Amino acid sequence: MKHIVIVGGGAAGLISAIYSKTNNNIVTILERNSSCGKKILATGNGKCNYWNDDQNINHYHSTNNELLPRIITKELIEEVPAFFNNLGIVPKIKNGYYYPFSNQATTIKNALLNEIENKKIKIRHDVLVNKITKKDNYFEIETENEIIKADKVIIATGSCASPKTGSDGIGYKLLKRFNHNIIEPYPALVQLKTKGSYLKEWAGVRTDVKVSLYEDNNLIKEESGEIQLTDYGISGICIFNLSRYIPLGLNKGKKEEIVINFLPFIENNNVKDLFKNNNSLKHQLEAILNNKLVNVILRKTNINEKLSFNELNQNEQELLIENLINFKVEVIGYNSFDNSQTASGGLSLTEINPDTMESTLVKGLYIVGELLDVDGDCGGYNLGFAWMSGMKAGKDISTND
Repeated sequence: MKHIVIVGGGAAGLISAIYSKTNNNIVTILERNSSCGKKILATGNGKCNYWNDDQNINHYHSTNNELLPRIITKELIEEVPAFFNNLGIVPKIKNGYYYPFSNQATTIKNALLNEIENKKIKIRHDVLVNKITKKDNYFEIETENEIIKADKVIIATGSCASPKTGSDGIGYKLLKRFNHNIIEPYPALVQLKTKGSYLKEWAGVRTDVKVSLYEDNNLIKEESGEIQLTDYGISGICIFNLSRYIPLGLNKGKKEEIVINFLPFIENNNVKDLFKNNNSLKHQLEAILNNKLVNVILRKTNINEKLSFNELNQNEQELLIENLINFKVEVIGYNSFDNSQTASGGLSLTEINPDTMESTLVKGLYIVGELLDVDGDCGGYNLGFAWMSGMKAGKDISTND
């Protein structure tokens, strides 16, 4: 009878435990919080976007992207939604995004915990793991009060994003004791800080845009969606999906610039068609954009708001159009891990077997979820990776039990 210990009772830890459990082993989850799945409850604004139909590998990012297809396989892409269906979850699918029909993240958490209970998996709450040591054929897990022995260990402690949920980076410390290499983590899916004297003026505006990230004047990535303009910079899902690149670039001394197209619904060469009548610029633009944003654009263009478009000279017309469809903001920083949904960086994928999630340095040690050097776009991808990596680890343990 083997003993499997999972360190961390989040998404990856819970599903690892479920897939690890057989009639021939004992599975125990050690969770530092008073309850499991705390971060699950915060996803999707409390609604839990737990999956996405579009599993294009480009939605996942790593220093070693070439290894991702060995983790994110066609088999697992089909298995994840089927697994949740079998748990009784009725999905509400909107544009490929999966939510529980209840629109409550507690539905996902409770379904997982119910399966944990059905499989007679033990959960020990309020247990902080300080050190893990590999002996000859077993592990010693040192907590504040005792030493627990295990035949195999899965570390699923999460990254250092959203530390209030318990993810404070302790998993990195546990892995470093085994001489594992940690690629420096940075906040990802996070708000950006920008330059601009107009920030307080446009704060609170939400509008649909197309945004382009340039690093040292080279186009890195483009996104479309709703942007949120704040008194410190910019936010919103489209910004989150660009944000992973910003800390990496800024910390290398690179120039990071976001170009915003406030008129994504119109072709560039047709912008002039918006100004066919002789209304004032302010009146015409406020028929399209939030008045606070209109004031910012007109002031930046430095033209008289009472004039009509046709009364502007060619240079003024071109400058106005430029600020409407190519509004440039220099990114000077980003919010902290306290505000980020996930983290870039983590354990290098070169130090695990991507077919099993087992460490290549320590036999019997598995690493899953956010602790790895993988981060996903908004839209259920980070939970998706937690499910898939946890399934892989659990399957390998149960198969070789």
